[in-house]
Amino acid sequence: MTTEHDDLGTSRRLTRADYARAEQYLPWNVSHLLLNVEVKPHWIEGSDRFWYRRASREGTEFILVDPENGTLGPAFDHARLAAGLSEATGIPHVHNQLPIDDLSFPDGNVLEFTLGGHRWTCDLTTYRCTRGEPATAAPKDEVRSPDGAWAAFLRDGDLYVRRTDDGTEIRLTDDAEPDYDYATLPGSSLSAVTDKLVGRPIPPAVAWSPDSKRLLTYRLDQRQVRTLHLLQSVPPPGSSRPVAHEYRYPLPGDEHVPVGELIIFDLEEKKRTPLAVEPINVGPRTSLFEQRVAWWSESGTHVYVVHASRDQREVSLYVVDPNSGEARVLVQERGSTTVWPGHPGPTLTTVRDVGDDERVIWFSFRSGWGHLYLYDLASGEERCQITSGPWTVRDIVRIDAENGWIYFMGSGREPGRDPYYRHLYRCRLDGRDLTLLTPEDAEHDVCFSPSGAYFVDTYSRIDQPPITVLRTCDGELVHTLAEADITGLLERGWRLPERFCVKARDGITDIYGSIIRPSHFDPNQRYPVLDAIYPGPQIIRTPKAFPTAANGFWQDQALAELGFIVVTIDGMGTPYRSKKFLDVASGANFGEAGGLTDHVVALKQLAARDPSLDLERVGIYGHSGGGYASTRAMLLFPDFYKVAVASAGNHDQLGYNASWGERWIGLVEGDRYATQDNIKLAHRLQGKLLLIHGEMDDNVHPSLTLRLVDALIAAEKDFDLLIIPFTNHSYFDARQGLAALETHISQSHPYFIRKRWDYFVRHLLGMEPPTYAIRPPAPPA
Repeated sequence: MTTEHDDLGTSRRLTRADYARAEQYLPWNVSHLLLNVEVKPHWIEGSDRFWYRRASREGTEFILVDPENGTLGPAFDHARLAAGLSEATGIPHVHNQLPIDDLSFPDGNVLEFTLGGHRWTCDLTTYRCTRGEPATAAPKDEVRSPDGAWAAFLRDGDLYVRRTDDGTEIRLTDDAEPDYDYATLPGSSLSAVTDKLVGRPIPPAVAWSPDSKRLLTYRLDQRQVRTLHLLQSVPPPGSSRPVAHEYRYPLPGDEHVPVGELIIFDLEEKKRTPLAVEPINVGPRTSLFEQRVAWWSESGTHVYVVHASRDQREVSLYVVDPNSGEARVLVQERGSTTVWPGHPGPTLTTVRDVGDDERVIWFSFRSGWGHLYLYDLASGEERCQITSGPWTVRDIVRIDAENGWIYFMGSGREPGRDPYYRHLYRCRLDGRDLTLLTPEDAEHDVCFSPSGAYFVDTYSRIDQPPITVLRTCDGELVHTLAEADITGLLERGWRLPERFCVKARDGITDIYGSIIRPSHFDPNQRYPVLDAIYPGPQIIRTPKAFPTAANGFWQDQALAELGFIVVTIDGMGTPYRSKKFLDVASGANFGEAGGLTDHVVALKQLAARDPSLDLERVGIYGHSGGGYASTRAMLLFPDFYKVAVASAGNHDQLGYNASWGERWIGLVEGDRYATQDNIKLAHRLQGKLLLIHGEMDDNVHPSLTLRLVDALIAAEKDFDLLIIPFTNHSYFDARQGLAALETHISQSHPYFIRKRWDYFVRHLLGMEPPTYAIRPPAPPA
């Protein structure tokens, strides 16, 4: 580390060179050094053949794989294609930098692709290239039917479909009214105000039947949902007046939340059929169909709906006759905490119909661990428990009803391994013949071929770059497709992060995390420690796969480069372990914030092992729920945590979205919410606290930070505050427009990053930061 000195030789200031080194590790500055970290197979229609890009330091190569014939090699002669394109376009093209996409292979001698907004055809015998029609893509505000013949779209809140061949429109509804319309997302969606400001196209919330003849959707009722307001303090051009933005947003305890009345439209019969299911709560994330809370059976003869009470203490699986709308409950569960049939996440992947119109697979924590159960569709009786033991199923990946197999990701089953690592397994639908298909001790991500005969498997750890392979459906290795190349990072001096396991507060339970050190780490020195926290309960903070450029890990690494050791910890009260582990921070214990006590205990154990961790200088930072947790750490453990930067914190769950607080804490009854409120603990602040919030945060309202500010002022506490104008929850500035939003990296606002760096440098390192401007990500092309 380079520092400037005063006359006594004491280090007083970091230099611009120190900040420049840290800036090298921001996500947009490492992406070009992460080669083959992500390998995406593009399946060729009608077969299990696929192509993918393989990167090297020299450029990119297109590879074609034919699993049936066992072949793997260049998809074409790259040099000849570059020459053919140069001749056809009059623009020089280089063989290892071909700007083509959307490859298809109509036959062995023809290649089709997209270049410069047009479709092109290349004869692979002569390499003569011909430009065709402009490349077209389905509008982003439409949803195409499976056969491509229809497109569903919205107009003034009503639902329409149009034929894609001649543009003929059919209006399905004509009675939409404000806040009581069709196939829309609620006003409390995570970026509802931002989406409107930039004109983001939002597709209708619909699910087409497999035969493309019917449409499942809902009518969204939020007429009585109460509103929030955001004040845009920077006026639009030509005005001097701030602008108020109103949006529907339910809070815990409110009488009304957004609900959807499920409906099926039959295009041939011109029939509208309401489903005999109670209106379903529509949360702030994505549509019910993207969440897979309602879906069609493979045959189209049934519709399935997972219906939960507001607090998710009761969940039912409905089976619906799409012709009559009649519904019956197939499975129902109740509990004292959430009984959602899957792990927290944007998509429900653990409830599936088998595909034979006879059996359904249900997920439950009823045994204390997350497992699969087979139910009879006709009788509703449980046929068998498919999986069992002290481990958990994470996702159902594929069901092969014809051969009687289910393929799923599971974690925690392999002894001696990190219990969060996902592995692919298969077993019979009655639970027999359970087999591990991905044996490597790592996190696995798989993608099956269209027939299900093969799958692509990328496996890695935070300390092991990815390897991507092709396997048969029984796990046999076919090809190694790519190995990640991180040579460029290592040449910078980057150190791989370290994994660790310590004991939780009970002295028994294992908890896991990672240690991120600066590239210039000296084991003979002592470093201040930064606890990078997100408390869940819906996700963990420690990455398990090797970090991609989109991963928040690189923000942590950049901070470490300034002279810190950054630690991530997943304490009790976070997901993917047992139900008991998750429930530690539920209900009245929500204020435990993902195991804050475990964080303190874990850091003490790590420091006992490694004297380079200086526990006299411990800071903490986090965003959103992490903003809540980092502030709470300062208030609950003021003698341990000395400095915090808390951004966009939901400091009182009574002021955050109803679907969040009521799921994890419960309905507003008695004193359940009494102890989770940071505002009530403001008088306990001792250290240095920087609060940051985006003025246009339509997810966590800025009032939650300002209410904490009010309490800190009342308690005569010193703190620092930064409100960033015009920015939303992820610090995106809507003035940058739609194209910038679509490529935005969360928390990439340069001023936000620098202020967080400066705060820890000044108050934890005890040095003055340099005058420095971080360069933002390059604008989209």
